[in-house]
Amino acid sequence: MTDYLGSCLCGTVSFEIKGEFDSFYLCHCHHCQKDTGSAHAASLFSRSAELTWLAGADAVTSFTLPGTRHGKSFCKLCGSALPSAQVAGLLVVPAGCLDTDITMLPTAHIFSASKAAWDQGLGEVPEFGGLPD
Repeated sequence: MTDYLGSCLCGTVSFEIKGEFDSFYLCHCHHCQKDTGSAHAASLFSRSAELTWLAGADAVTSFTLPGTRHGKSFCKLCGSALPSAQVAGLLVVPAGCLDTDITMLPTAHIFSASKAAWDQGLGEVPEFGGLPD
């Protein structure tokens, strides 16, 4: 069994996950683009892992988009995405909130028909190790 630690940006919320992830999806649906403000969400899914809030559980809040299964949990102080168990029997963990390295590579891109127009040919875009001059 693997243990993962994670936290929010401001450090108020911290958590532990015990268990394995079943899949790691990069979701390009319009809902995920909107709630991440980016090209896609990067989320790990597990039907067996257990989430324990170590600190700041009272700062965690959740939102479900009415009429959909799209939901997210986040820190109400800094807005950082956090693990969610809003769908019964399924733990969804935003990959970026983990402090422990993930060795699992993404399983698949999903909802790729909804990809942002600017999310094409990114392998040819210059890379910088930090903020460019």
